Amino acid sequence: MGHLGFSYVGLAFLMMLIIPNFIWTKYRPEGYDARSENKVLLIFERSGQVLVTCTALIFSDLNLRSWSLWTLWLAAAVILMFMYECWWVGYFKSKKTLGDFYSSFFGIPAASATLPVVAFLLFAVYGKVMWLFISTVILGIGHIGIHLQHRREISKPDDL
Repeated sequence: MGHLGFSYVGLAFLMMLIIPNFIWTKYRPEGYDARSENKVLLIFERSGQVLVTCTALIFSDLNLRSWSLWTLWLAAAVILMFMYECWWVGYFKSKKTLGDFYSSFFGIPAASATLPVVAFLLFAVYGKVMWLFISTVILGIGHIGIHLQHRREISKPDDL
């Protein structure tokens, strides 16, 4: 279930997630339009964002503890978060097109959505925090779903 208390590791994960997104608001791709997003997916995404933010911060089980095999889950989550940061570096160095924004990274589709969602799922497993896992699934349904929707839209040939 999880023990209530502050998670400094959760804060670090959230900062790795939020800072590039904050910078992105100044470097949105040309033609980006969120108005066509599926409303159901948007509800999942927004509620998942709130739930993940809260659950990542309020469970002390997510903090560092002595090494065990469970630490491998955290290591994998950290690797995925660093891959997410690398994806952002690539995006910020790119021409910042819609294709760049919804691009894959090392074969991972819609990497800007997929990498942090999978990282937070692994982080939840590490901390054995079911509430973070459930919150991340909710976020993932919406966030990855929206990114895949946009990716499909930009890969369609223009209507004649």
